[in-house]
Amino acid sequence: MKTLTIDIWSDVMCPWCLVGWGNLRQALDTLEGEIAAEVRWRPFELNRDMQPEGEEQQAHLRRKYGRSEAEGQAVRERMRAMADEAGVSLDWNGEGEAPPAMMWNTFAAHRLLGWALEGAGPERQTALKLALFRAHFNHRRRIGDEAVLLDIAEETGFDRAAARAALDDAALAARVRAEEERALDLNITGVPAMVVEGKFLIPGAQPAATYSEALRRVAAKT
Repeated sequence: MKTLTIDIWSDVMCPWCLVGWGNLRQALDTLEGEIAAEVRWRPFELNRDMQPEGEEQQAHLRRKYGRSEAEGQAVRERMRAMADEAGVSLDWNGEGEAPPAMMWNTFAAHRLLGWALEGAGPERQTALKLALFRAHFNHRRRIGDEAVLLDIAEETGFDRAAARAALDDAALAARVRAEEERALDLNITGVPAMVVEGKFLIPGAQPAATYSEALRRVAAKT
């Protein structure tokens, strides 16, 4: 069995990134015994200039893309259908009436993810990434708030004090910014973007079969 490294540039705010992950996971299930993967999450901020107070999701998308309400609804329905096929959920899963869906600044979240990878390895980093996805899409927690991020890290089994120190680490912040710039060097302008073995780029949220075929091709070349 061959093990491939897969670096995934993504943002916690990106629903297509969660869909892509679901499809990649399905692809790896079909390749069990043939190809395994070491997945590492890399930072990409869709809204680097987002203010701390965030912005209501639909208002943000209307402003950014100029979509009408009907167009936005059509995109949401298509996205939900693709999420269902990928075995992931973008829907509110909390108690009571759903609070407004929001967009947040995610630089602190990316710093925590970088710290998790450096200190605990890819599997623990993936656990934190998925916890952040759930917190954002299913529980609508305030991902831009560092106290909330520390709660999520602690809930995922990380030491809160160490996570707090990571958020204050200027050198870590610089490394995360450098990773964001590396995405531009790799011609990554949208996410998800998966780079296999450091050089084979798979852009966008692809169907599981596409991921399977791509990974087989890469495995044959390496």
